Amino acid sequence: MRTPLDRLALVLVIIGALNWLLVGLFQYDLVAEMFGGASSFISRTIYSIVGLAGLYSISLLFREAAPARE
Repeated sequence: MRTPLDRLALVLVIIGALNWLLVGLFQYDLVAEMFGGASSFISRTIYSIVGLAGLYSISLLFREAAPARE
């Protein structure tokens, strides 16, 4: 079973992945556009939070799956 922190981390990683998809396909950084450029404090904070979520999500690879409930 996923904890709320697991779910939050996965949502943030998905948001980061979608932003990178936009950068890769269209050279469009949505986070930078929304928060005043890639070097603004808010953008850097969001990038850092998404990066920390990615690091946390590595732990999900090594956890045993909970048994299914019936």
